[in-house]
Amino acid sequence: MVLDPGEAGRARALDEAERGGQVRKAALASVVGTSIEWYDFFLYNTAAAIVFKDVFFPESSDYAGTLSAFATYAVGFAARPVGAAIFGHWGDRLGRKATLIITLVLMGSPAR
Repeated sequence: MVLDPGEAGRARALDEAERGGQVRKAALASVVGTSIEWYDFFLYNTAAAIVFKDVFFPESSDYAGTLSAFATYAVGFAARPVGAAIFGHWGDRLGRKATLIITLVLMGSPAR
């Protein structure tokens, strides 16, 4: 099959238009994902300040309970890059869908 130079130019223009659409989709997905993630951290932080000391650390004083709740929050926040490195590697090796299912099962299974 011989490609006409005019057809090659149209194909190149379509590729650039598709690329622009993919970039917009990726940017929108990034904004939505980051917004949801930070909203989750905002809610958890608010709950740690107001509720968690009474629910999870009732025997502690108010100061120690609040400090323990925020320490739990800090451990989870610091563990994020470690989990990203591990599951990012697995996502590249095993596939993103399989890794997503693994993370959902790990988060949803009861800790025993």
